Amino acid sequence: MARVTNGYGAALGRRARLVAVAAEPEDLTPRSLRGLAGVADELEVRADLVGDPDPSRLRRHFRGQLTYSLRSARHGGRSVAGPVERRTRLLRAADHYELVDLEAMDDVRPELLEAVPARQRRVSWHASGPAGRAEGRCRAELLEASGRLRERFAAMSAVPAALYLLAPPAGGQYGSAAPLLLAGLGRTDVTAFASGPVGMWTRVLAPWLGAPVVFGRVGAQGEDGMPSAGRLLADYGLPALPPLSGLFGIAGRAPGGRSLSPRLHNAALRELRLPSLYLPFQVDRFSRFWQWGFDFGSLAGIPLRGLTVTAPHKESALQVADVADPEALGCGSANLLWLDQGRWRAATTDAVGALRPLALGGVDPSGRTAAVIGCGGAGRAVAWALREAGAGVTLVNRGIAHGLEASSRLGLPFIPLSRFSPAGYDLLVHATPLVEREPFPVAAADRDAVVLEMAYHDPPTALTRATRARGLVGINGWQVLFVEVREQFRLMTGHPMPDTLPLPSLCFGSAEQAAVHGLPPSGGPARAHGTGREAP
Repeated sequence: MARVTNGYGAALGRRARLVAVAAEPEDLTPRSLRGLAGVADELEVRADLVGDPDPSRLRRHFRGQLTYSLRSARHGGRSVAGPVERRTRLLRAADHYELVDLEAMDDVRPELLEAVPARQRRVSWHASGPAGRAEGRCRAELLEASGRLRERFAAMSAVPAALYLLAPPAGGQYGSAAPLLLAGLGRTDVTAFASGPVGMWTRVLAPWLGAPVVFGRVGAQGEDGMPSAGRLLADYGLPALPPLSGLFGIAGRAPGGRSLSPRLHNAALRELRLPSLYLPFQVDRFSRFWQWGFDFGSLAGIPLRGLTVTAPHKESALQVADVADPEALGCGSANLLWLDQGRWRAATTDAVGALRPLALGGVDPSGRTAAVIGCGGAGRAVAWALREAGAGVTLVNRGIAHGLEASSRLGLPFIPLSRFSPAGYDLLVHATPLVEREPFPVAAADRDAVVLEMAYHDPPTALTRATRARGLVGINGWQVLFVEVREQFRLMTGHPMPDTLPLPSLCFGSAEQAAVHGLPPSGGPARAHGTGREAP
């Protein structure tokens, strides 16, 4: 078996084959094809999306194996070719491509099977339409769904092929039983995952459970949830398959492909050679997901060991824990759950995510007046931490009812956002997801005010730009992110994240891009940005 080396020099023995999928015409330009060298082992041409390119032209720029796929509308594709046209195109592809995708039941007919030998066939099944959501007895639901997939595969495997592909829809926000099929089969010619953005994590996990290939788009992630080939490499270290015995992840309502947490956590796991993987889970109802996580981990033999939790599930995360840290109890929310000596512990790293960057910037909250804009889980955690550090804190929120509730919980004064002015506050903390416009008029802030932003964004947020333009001392969300990621990794794994891990470079790819956000590429402490003077 070929040996590969990950980005940090660790030799790894197992690997999957990475299939780059061309789904847009620009994916087949010479530049795009040459860019796959050293990344992809195979190239799949989605002919229903890009037409039928000249195979000889493809081979001039890409030296790996070629796969032809003409996915029909019935299987979730866009081809509306009639039977005669479809048969003609598949037969023509068989003369030029190493693999030809044959759709289960529809394409496995004598004429095609005679022209496409078993070694050249990929028999696939892509179910269309929404799937049922996991309800109640998650373990029973998973077992039942896995059994149905096994029956489906048994019918497909009656036709000899080089590879079998099953892709049922994810269904709701609870993932799919598709990876369990792989865990139970013990074969090396089958891949199964859940389609759609909710099922992206199943695509990533499938190779560790026995799938011989992993699929990534040549371009950006598509609506079907398939990540780019570059993201598979950068975020998950694929196609290398180091040992795996446990799962971590991030659970939130936003699509998992937006978060940088998988990239940063997995880089540290690989660097330390810890046998774990960090995955993105798009979650609707946290309580159901929580039970599902235990059941899936048990059935797949890869237990869940820790979770980063984002809005709107931070309150629910606190409720499912066996024990909680004082900060989480004080603010009524948790953004971290991990297994600690057999008990699930809840904590919030939003507090240290604010206090530590302030300390690194030379800002002591004690005795200062602070306004925290946003009364969600992060805002309440920061307000709690600032109060404990000796600051005089005022809560600010757009929704009055939510603001009053947070005020009552924390025993802090509250001002509706519509009546808030930043004048008179030493420290202004923005703790909402708003990045497109200023959450408050920065021009009205005192000249010696410090602005701390919890949200990160590229390019810089409107608040970051306004803070710099005004010449105020500012701490942006990237600095907060790196502090929180390091703290979360330490708590979940029991190991400190290596100081040498270049977190800014992992996020931005170049020193120039990191510098736009005032970040050193090495990942060392960033200074608060301002006009060159020390923070007050």
